[in-house]
Amino acid sequence: MGSPMSQSASRQSADDRQADDYVVLGKLTSPYGIKGWMKVFSYTSPMEGILDYAEWVIRQGGKLSRHRLQQGRRQGKGLVAQLDGIDSRDTAEAMAGAEILLPKGELPALESGDYYWYQLEGLKVITLEGVSLGRLAYLFETGANDVMVVKGGDAPDDRERLLPYLPNDVIKSVDLEAGEMRVDWDPEF
Repeated sequence: MGSPMSQSASRQSADDRQADDYVVLGKLTSPYGIKGWMKVFSYTSPMEGILDYAEWVIRQGGKLSRHRLQQGRRQGKGLVAQLDGIDSRDTAEAMAGAEILLPKGELPALESGDYYWYQLEGLKVITLEGVSLGRLAYLFETGANDVMVVKGGDAPDDRERLLPYLPNDVIKSVDLEAGEMRVDWDPEF
């Protein structure tokens, strides 16, 4: 499973796309200094991967805009960046909370058997015995391995389950076209 990162930049207008055509790479959190720099919270792995994109699609208040990345770097435990057109603390403050998006079509191709988290979210999770555990709501990272949160919508008991993301051990197959993931898991857990 991979986290989103590539080095390509989009040529299509941000306004020409639907919201579902994007994956969220991170967000702008607060101003950094007085020259328009922003603190950046990155969802990519490694976190600096977000700085590989020459142009960012910014979603704020339901509106999309494009900004070229002028500069970006690691600062302490986080990242800071300066975007074209954001040149004062006031302008940067107005951007606080905005999401940084990437068109899904610009994500690099993954090797067979690797998936982006957004591709797995929403899949119906079924045991090898055919018991539905629900749908994969989201994933999160832990120190040991990633964890899948399966919510019971389709399950007979409507429980929330935490399953380790362990390909070949817990996860036996993923069929994106069918919208299903087969797992070796006891429904009682």
